[in-house]
Parts: sequence; structure tokens; C-alpha cells
Amino acid sequence: MHIFKGLGRGEERPRAMAGHRENQVVVLMGVCGSGKTTIGRLLAEQTGWPFYDGDDFHPPANVEKMARGEALGDADRQPWLELLARHIDQWLHAGSAILACSALKEAYRRTLVGGRSQVRIVYLQGSKELIRQRLAARVHRYMPPTLLDSQFAALEEPANALTVEVSSTPEAAAVQVRGLLGA
Repeated sequence: MHIFKGLGRGEERPRAMAGHRENQVVVLMGVCGSGKTTIGRLLAEQTGWPFYDGDDFHPPANVEKMARGEALGDADRQPWLELLARHIDQWLHAGSAILACSALKEAYRRTLVGGRSQVRIVYLQGSKELIRQRLAARVHRYMPPTLLDSQFAALEEPANALTVEVSSTPEAAAVQVRGLLGA
């Protein structure tokens, strides 16, 4: 769901978090079920920044493939990541934003960050057992729980990211993210 559609005449730019003068995009990354969307929406409410769910930008072929229970490969993801990187440029120009995106591999994160110091990666980390329990309790529009193993197999834990353990509530994780960002 896109909370922010763009600025029209007379609309204010999204406000920055306390302590931040420049625009930034916070990328919440992690496997499916780690809380990217829930935490992203909470942060959007708290900061006034627009929230974008990377899932909304997948081309139909990717959605169909995942709905069939097939994991996406690098070739499937690259055009999607490049599209998100172009949107990140637009969002930075307009203000600050929050993006939920699995960004499981370092190469994916490099595409998203693109050398921009204003893009911050926040890794939502959880054990496979915890995430499996969460996925069993929810229904995603196209991401079946059977793809969890492929998500963990593809995951390259980031070395240069802010890390938040997601075993507590989404509200507590959102507070921790804001603290790490200095907000």
C-alpha cells in the first residue's frame, strides 16, 4: 500500500525525524514475515514519512511465480530492484520515506543504496522458528509460507546495517528503529 502518492500544490513535504536535517530513505529489509510492512507503517505514522511496500512494485510475472510457490531468482529481482532504486531517487527529492523490501542479498542492497549516503538499511532479524510461526498465522496475497526456506537460503546478513531483533512486538521494534536512527 502506498501511503504517499506525491506532492501537489500547497502540500507540505514529509517532515524529517528529529535530529535529521537531510532527506533520507529507510529501507526495512528481512525475510518474509519479519515485520517489514507492519513496522514500516508504524514508523510512517510516527514520523509522517510516506511508506512504500516493495511488494507493490513487483511485475505481474514475479507475483505469479511466487503465487505458484516458486522462488524468485536474481534475474527476476534485478528489474524490480532497479525500479525501486529509481523511486528512491524520487522519494529523496521529495523528502524522506520508508521502504519495506526484502533486499536479501548484498548485491540487492547495493542496487537500492546506489552509493547514496541518505539511504539507511535496517535489518529486521528473527529466527527461522519465530518467522515460521508468524507466517503460519497470516495470509499474504501471494507469498506462501513454503517459500520461507528459500528466503533464509538467499539471505546474506548485512554487515553495514542497523539491526533490530523482531522477537518482541512491532511497536517495540519501531521504537528501536527510531532510536537507532536518532529520532
